[in-house]
Amino acid sequence: MSRTRYIKKLSHCYYECKYHIVFTPKYRGKILVQDHVKSEVKRIIKLICNWKGYEILELNIQDDHIHLIIIIPPTNSLSYVISIIKGKSSAWIKKSNKKYKGLADRGSLWARGYFVSTIGIDEIIIRRYVKHQEKHNQTPQPSLWSKFTSS
Repeated sequence: MSRTRYIKKLSHCYYECKYHIVFTPKYRGKILVQDHVKSEVKRIIKLICNWKGYEILELNIQDDHIHLIIIIPPTNSLSYVISIIKGKSSAWIKKSNKKYKGLADRGSLWARGYFVSTIGIDEIIIRRYVKHQEKHNQTPQPSLWSKFTSS
């Protein structure tokens, strides 16, 4: 099984902030049953993520919930990302589909909560790395200060 690394870069950091997010319509309503509704929701979520600079790795829309695997920069909090995706998509969906207005006249089309889990380097690899830090740190490292500290 081959794994693709998604290490991104900002001006002063490298990151791999991948998340699995699941959220549902209000009252867990099965409002995403029709194919044209699913494709519209998918299109809207992709537009929002593209606009904000988030990278979608997977997007799966079920009748009563949405699974999203996404990479976000560390400059954005996860709660901010979810509020943008849910808020903007709700407004666009309600605006373009008048039949959903009765479901959520006030507030969002989506339920308030969500599930989130981080996706990153394998736990076993991290545990091994942390466990063997002492050996790792014994490897000679070049120092900027060596020319000043040596007599």
